[in-house]
Amino acid sequence: MNNKIIILDISFQFGGVEDKIHPVVLLDDKDIVLIDCGYMGFLPNIETALLDNGIEPSALTKVLITHHDHDHMGSLFDLKKKYPHVQIVASAGEANYINGTLKSLRLEQAEMLQSILPETQKEFGKQFIDMLRLVKPIPVDITINSGDIMPWCDGCEIISTPGHTPGHISLYLSKMKTLIAGDAIVLEGGIPALANPQFALDKEAADCSFDKLLKLVANRIICYHGGIYDC
Repeated sequence: MNNKIIILDISFQFGGVEDKIHPVVLLDDKDIVLIDCGYMGFLPNIETALLDNGIEPSALTKVLITHHDHDHMGSLFDLKKKYPHVQIVASAGEANYINGTLKSLRLEQAEMLQSILPETQKEFGKQFIDMLRLVKPIPVDITINSGDIMPWCDGCEIISTPGHTPGHISLYLSKMKTLIAGDAIVLEGGIPALANPQFALDKEAADCSFDKLLKLVANRIICYHGGIYDC
């Protein structure tokens, strides 16, 4: 099997609005690694997208979670339950949120903001909090750190990109000149931008991570929200 990077396009409706996410699959002779896995209830969407790209879901060997937000790990529990052989990979800075040892920082943020929301937004805020509380934790099998070079696709560097969340990571495949940004970069109107900067857990750190990634030598940036940016 040649080294391949496959970008999944998963469309869905949220609040009556059409949206899309772009999990990524890294394929080589030893591993099939899924990068992030969507919202709660999205396992069928993930499976369909994999099959559409010629990948049997049961052939996955690993799932890497860039950070613990619900739209990136929401279906992780279901995936691990159905495919127990799949190893869960995450950064040391995110592992305790993913496995439930520490409370979700996004949930803490939402609970804090709820008290200051305008009355017209409080019901939505409550629904968002209730949804975050339903995300099921899952043990992390492999903990990685910034600077680690994983063997996937002939070399995949783990890059610490804190800000959106403290332990957020991105992946840099230098030989393929490809950056997988997670939520460190999103595309808005086709232009790189910060993901919801008003909700970044550390806006200054998010800005620094954004600038750091844009300085890397890459022909394309794959954004979970937005898709491909050709550099």
